[in-house]
Amino acid sequence: MPPAHLAGWMMVGSGMAHATVNAIFKAGGSDKMSGRAMIDGSSALLVLPLAFVVPWPTGAGWWLAASLAAHLVYLTCLVRAFSLADMSAVYPVMRGSAPVIAAVASVMVLGDAITPAIVLGIAGVTIGTVLVAARNAPPLHALGWALATGATIAAYTVIDARGVRAAPATISYVVWDFMATGIGIGGFFALRRGREFVAAARTQWRAGLGAGALSIVSYGLALGAYRMGNLARLAALRETSIVFGLVIAVVFLHERVNRTRAAGAALIALGAGVLIILG
Repeated sequence: MPPAHLAGWMMVGSGMAHATVNAIFKAGGSDKMSGRAMIDGSSALLVLPLAFVVPWPTGAGWWLAASLAAHLVYLTCLVRAFSLADMSAVYPVMRGSAPVIAAVASVMVLGDAITPAIVLGIAGVTIGTVLVAARNAPPLHALGWALATGATIAAYTVIDARGVRAAPATISYVVWDFMATGIGIGGFFALRRGREFVAAARTQWRAGLGAGALSIVSYGLALGAYRMGNLARLAALRETSIVFGLVIAVVFLHERVNRTRAAGAALIALGAGVLIILG
């Protein structure tokens, strides 16, 4: 399989795992900050043994620091958005607003090429996302947080794509990225919640551990793909998570879907197909 096609399918797998992580997060207790601390802390614990054997990410240190800052803002916005509205309302907004921003930034920062097929595929994903969100638009206070989440997704996507390309090996950047996020952000969130975090951990640690493992799969696949291919194309492909997230929201979270949102999901899938085959 050509590297570009392999990278594309890696992003689809990443999107599926990412939607599952967010469904677990949304379905958890009402204390979203504690839930996020458990997920990120679990990821750090799971990759900790690898930190002793993988090479130090020489050349990527500043990118890791920038990624940590971007993820702190991202997770803060994510927690607020999920606390204020249904997953099916805010998830498409936050994920769908990111590809266009990331595509522009990838050209300006990374020098990646934009072909007509990539533009067509991104357009399909973006328009499909608008349709998914249109009939179940979140309230304005939740919409603002969802859009802010999308902007920070684009920011950390570009930062991490640059960082993983600068590191000596993909696994090196993956391990230290999860270590930094888990210890820095997971620890910060846990300290902020204090006793509430301890109480939540007693009942939700299994879900947190499972979601933490899936987070490694999801973003590990994404980082590996970013090292191999065009970021604009790959960032849009990861938004197939919207389709998986919509299915999960309906089947497992018992949220409602209408024809417009179903049509939007189909358009997202069509755009992804263009990106995989022609991008």
